[in-house]
Amino acid sequence: MNSVVLLSGGLDSAVNLAYALTEGRVELALTMNYGQRAAEKEIEAAGQLARHYNIPHRVIELPWVAQITQTALVSRDDTLPEPTAGELDDMNAASKTAAAVWVPNRNGLFVNIAACFAEALKCGQVVTGFNREEAATFPDNTPEFAMAASRAMEYSTANQVKVISYTNRLDKKEIVALGDRLRVPWDFIWSCYRGETQMCGRCESCRRMIRAFTSLNIDLPAALKNNQAGGE
Repeated sequence: MNSVVLLSGGLDSAVNLAYALTEGRVELALTMNYGQRAAEKEIEAAGQLARHYNIPHRVIELPWVAQITQTALVSRDDTLPEPTAGELDDMNAASKTAAAVWVPNRNGLFVNIAACFAEALKCGQVVTGFNREEAATFPDNTPEFAMAASRAMEYSTANQVKVISYTNRLDKKEIVALGDRLRVPWDFIWSCYRGETQMCGRCESCRRMIRAFTSLNIDLPAALKNNQAGGE
């Protein structure tokens, strides 16, 4: 089935893009700029992936989102959580981290924007980077959210666009293993909440990625190798 892919340039969206290409054509990759700290790096990473796979790429500017949220993903005045490796599976710690980086209705907004393009391009689905680990604390990463969004789009799109994720039942280790089989170019991705020269190795996104790659003895992406965080 032909797809529009929501491509942040991170681990999950990169693997979903690669998988979508095994299922049909990807007509467009969309990257959202909502004022997040890592926007420039995410746009760069998504652009590299789109060029690698020879698919069109478009950046959607959403400056007003940053104006209505104080999330640490956007606000430089707020401290980004830096959980230890041992806290990643602690629901209390993970819930606090999730609250600090929550953006109001972010995925709800993103899938509806993508559905506009999908309907216009006669694509049957919007592909997202949802996963089982983050679904534990982010309700908009769950299979239930994707199914609910798809039901709504039965009414809001003429071709009944579906919202899917090929990784929504997988954890990060399983996603890395899948991406390795699909030969995802890991050095292109950017999965850090920060937008510095290198991935920080300390934010939750970096921590989860480090754990997944190292557990499989797969080399870390180049932008993360020098900042591999340790400690439990």
